[in-house]
Amino acid sequence: MDLFSMESLLLFLSFFIFIFIYLHHQFYTTKTPFKTYPLLGSLPHFILNRHRFLDWSTDILRHSPTQTAIFFRPGTVHGVITANPDNVEHMLKTNFHNYPKGNRFLFLLHDFLGHGIFNSDGYLWKLQRKTASYEFNTKSLRNFAIQNVTVEIQTRLIPLLQRASETETVLDLQDVLERFAFDNVCKLAFNVDPACLGGGSTAGNGFMRAFEDAATLSSGRFMSAYHWLWRIRRFLNVGDEKRLKESISTVHAFADEIIRSRMEAKGPTNTDVDLLSRFMAAEDNSPGFLRNIVISMILAGRDTTSSALSWFFWILSSRPDVKEKIIKEIKSVREKRVCGESSAPFGYEELKEMNYLLAAISEAMRLYPPVPVDFKECLKDDVLPDGTVIKRKWFIMYHTYAMGRMENIWGKDCNEYKPERWFDFDEDGNQVWRSESPFRYPVFHGGPRMCLGKDMAYIQMKSIVASVLERFEIDAVDKDTCPEHILALTLRMKGGLPVRVRVRL
Repeated sequence: MDLFSMESLLLFLSFFIFIFIYLHHQFYTTKTPFKTYPLLGSLPHFILNRHRFLDWSTDILRHSPTQTAIFFRPGTVHGVITANPDNVEHMLKTNFHNYPKGNRFLFLLHDFLGHGIFNSDGYLWKLQRKTASYEFNTKSLRNFAIQNVTVEIQTRLIPLLQRASETETVLDLQDVLERFAFDNVCKLAFNVDPACLGGGSTAGNGFMRAFEDAATLSSGRFMSAYHWLWRIRRFLNVGDEKRLKESISTVHAFADEIIRSRMEAKGPTNTDVDLLSRFMAAEDNSPGFLRNIVISMILAGRDTTSSALSWFFWILSSRPDVKEKIIKEIKSVREKRVCGESSAPFGYEELKEMNYLLAAISEAMRLYPPVPVDFKECLKDDVLPDGTVIKRKWFIMYHTYAMGRMENIWGKDCNEYKPERWFDFDEDGNQVWRSESPFRYPVFHGGPRMCLGKDMAYIQMKSIVASVLERFEIDAVDKDTCPEHILALTLRMKGGLPVRVRVRL
């Protein structure tokens, strides 16, 4: 028995050493800038740096010859992280069908988003995309959206800023913008006003807080070192997973009540222009399916515009030169009015004229994109344009945040905030807007899944900025220190954005 035990032990050790050497060879002969270790892969450095994942991974991609890196973790979690525009175009357009959202992504967000348009592939995605694409191109929806944002600005945002200026109150501008966006997008999605910015109903505020928690906690699953850890917490209903379950329950109950009451009422008419009514009229959809759609729309409309504008106003606090150019453009548009009140809300055509403001907002999103990273899954083995081999079932992540900081894309001044980079000059020396490839600037994604609300988002953001800057000076309390960010489904500022408001003289 002793001899047998010794032989078994030696056999086991020999097998372990063989596996160790093999894995060591595999990891260290793979060309990837991520530090990798036998058995553990890149996990140790991921755990050490996940609190600063965006800057850590940006630095790694910046030092990669192709701006691409292979990432290994224990088990089957392998993938590619890229900031290479050619790879992004290949994934989002050229070989689109080989790179769906994938089962892992859909599973992580299913509790919150179900099979909504941003969390579905194949037939379900095509069905929702087709309906949404038609509706987003209708003039009635565009007018409805502009009307909503105008009312919200005039009746809530401007009065709130006016009171803050009179009382010298320090405002959390990120919170203000999130509440503004939430009210606005709920009107667009449900035609229901939660009045969160105006100190409205308890139910509306509870819905907004629960929605925010659900989005943040759901995205936290992506940063888990081992996927089975959050599954155990969900099974036991403890910790973050308990909070997530409670938040999702609140969100679903609020949405279900609106859908139920709408379905019990008379059917949609030509005057019903919100997205819920349009989807109810387009297909015989179940209440659960309608809920998934509108929750996805709220997520897209609330978190993206508020994130973009929070970073924009922080940048503007330390760039008086840019601020003055925006104000000059606003005054120029005002002066063209033949009649009407000089303080009346800006119209759609007037907002379209504000190209420098468009450049200033776009430049802020280049450096601080509302959705800093996005994931896909590889269905079949493939070779990316830069020569990187990607295997079946691997994830691939395109890193929008890193792409805004790459010299080979934006030049040596890539880290500078420079709205002028969005213009060329014609033969007469006049500035001409320069359209950018969505694969170099994938802030609104690209290819078949490009954001349908891009134009609407720009109009809404321009309307907010123009209306605010025309009347007020917005100064960040700490304009010289870059705010820490929270990596959720969108790029939010940790601790908000404290600002002081003064009436413009």
